[in-house]
Amino acid sequence: MSHKNTYELLTQIKLPKDLRKIPIEQLPQVCDELRQNIIDELADNPGHFASSLGVVELTVALHYVYDTPYDRIVWDVGHQAYGHKILTGRREMFHTNRKLNGLKPFPSPSESEYDTFTCGHASNSISAALGMAIAAANKGETQRHIVAVIGDGSMSGGLAFEGLNNASSSPNDILIILNDNNMSIDRSVGGMNHYFHQLHTSSFYNRLRFKVSRKLYNWGWLNDDRRKKLIRFNNSLKSLISNQQNVFEGMNIRYFGPSDGHNVIDLVHTLQTLKDMKGPKLLHIHTTKGKGFEPAEKAATIWHAPGKFDKETGERKETDTTNLPPRYQDVFGETLLELAQNNPRIIGVTPAMPSGCSLNILMKAMPERAFDVGIAEGHAVTFSGGMAQDGLIPFCNIYSSFAQRAYDNIIHDVAIERLNVVFCFDRAGIVGEDGPTHHGAFDLAALRPIPNLTISSPYDEMELRRLMYTAQLPNQGPFVIRYPRGRGTHTEWKCPMEEVKIGKGRKLKDGKDIAILSLGPIGANAAKAIEMFEKEEADNGKSTSVAHYDMRFLKPIDTDILHEVGNKFKKIITIEDGVICGGLGSTVLEYMSDNGFAPQMIRLGLPDSFIEHGSVQQLQQMVGIDCNTIVNRLRSIISTETT
Repeated sequence: MSHKNTYELLTQIKLPKDLRKIPIEQLPQVCDELRQNIIDELADNPGHFASSLGVVELTVALHYVYDTPYDRIVWDVGHQAYGHKILTGRREMFHTNRKLNGLKPFPSPSESEYDTFTCGHASNSISAALGMAIAAANKGETQRHIVAVIGDGSMSGGLAFEGLNNASSSPNDILIILNDNNMSIDRSVGGMNHYFHQLHTSSFYNRLRFKVSRKLYNWGWLNDDRRKKLIRFNNSLKSLISNQQNVFEGMNIRYFGPSDGHNVIDLVHTLQTLKDMKGPKLLHIHTTKGKGFEPAEKAATIWHAPGKFDKETGERKETDTTNLPPRYQDVFGETLLELAQNNPRIIGVTPAMPSGCSLNILMKAMPERAFDVGIAEGHAVTFSGGMAQDGLIPFCNIYSSFAQRAYDNIIHDVAIERLNVVFCFDRAGIVGEDGPTHHGAFDLAALRPIPNLTISSPYDEMELRRLMYTAQLPNQGPFVIRYPRGRGTHTEWKCPMEEVKIGKGRKLKDGKDIAILSLGPIGANAAKAIEMFEKEEADNGKSTSVAHYDMRFLKPIDTDILHEVGNKFKKIITIEDGVICGGLGSTVLEYMSDNGFAPQMIRLGLPDSFIEHGSVQQLQQMVGIDCNTIVNRLRSIISTETT
């Protein structure tokens, strides 16, 4: 089939208003073309794949029924929003998705008026939608409809239930669509997952109830106060008869479903019925993650973000990694299993990312000692604190940017009592194409002021193993280890595990003219830059040399190294893969000022702005922590006269 025939209808749709001109009986064809377009685009330009395929029919139905962008569709996370982007004026630009200066990886109001809210982290859609509904009412916009789309995995997040609770007690007409595909990123877990698959409500019953309520309103026999009392009585009666309690209707939120999320015509009719219904309501739909692409349907976790693939055969185009260094997450996973085999008190915890952080290695070998708690970062931390309180040693692995959601839990439930929880923050620093919602930029600066924390970052894979070993030793208290996404630098990384002295860095290279202080794997860029710079200086007949210190710990900082550097060097460069406001550079400046040193300093790190999406190499160059920029800063600092 030719490209033109494949997109016979889709090419006519520039914006949702064009979609709404298409006869309803042709919507299945629109869905087929939209699904194929997503497959075609992502085969060569990797992104979040299976989630968007699963909500094609829902996406089409929403934009068909609602007057977007005036009506608001609030997506929870952006993994499923590629079809939404294609239908809202961005199809011709979709090949730039997740690329530097191209379309953003997730919906963003700064990119399109159809993107109503930032949605890189889970569970915020209901709260945001409720806020928009209250704003619309405040402005007298009585015809504006607000829809929140949330997945079953995101519904496990505490914020979702906070939003539900508020929605149940505030005047609003929002529609919450629960997209139930029995998946989050790894499989959904917990009682809520089981509960969603047990919910059944008669569509005939709901249609009848709606018609009766409209009649009672029209006759003046029903007002809002009586309606709430009637709903509570009605829900209690229905629960008694059906021997089934509905948590949503227990909160006075009307429940409809479950419905087939892949029948676009039925979805349109359902949404049209619910569109002008008063009060908060929830439509529960069943979908299949990866729908329409058989390999993704069979292995949705793998196809969440599969990289490049052959769209005809379904074969993933994986790079040969035989002779490559390991990913940091795999070093973590393998090392944790080794430690757990020797220490029965070690437990693994992750909020919904066992594959992404390689905790699945421990899960496979010791399933009783590894816990996936679902999309619930705050709970993951407090749960870990509870285990540590009674003698276990939890290794709580959370992506750095997601750990921001558990800041209070870290302080209140772990740090105050100095509990021995090991926080392994994966994806720290610049992560690449997922952009500002996912960069692990703020952990160092945010955590440094908290008492009782040890904060570390390994220079390489071997240092990660040593820090993990050190963290599980007795009486260490809360111990943070942050490391980046991607691969390390050594193929032979299974070194003996040895204790690292807390708060002690190491001198990697001696020098006499400039000192570079680095923290974490970004030190490899510094080491390469030093080599390039000194060679350049030697070629010019100069003997300039640069000392390099791997600080290892941000807290406690190695004051012996700082004292040595303050006494010996008048020119200092600090380098970190995190914001420079409050991180390593700030710590060094504070020490120098407090102890009477006044060196000329250059601080390299992430600026006081949100970093967009692109490859890690492109973004490092953009913010100035790549090798060439470091060489340039070495040139600039050596050429200036110390005042």
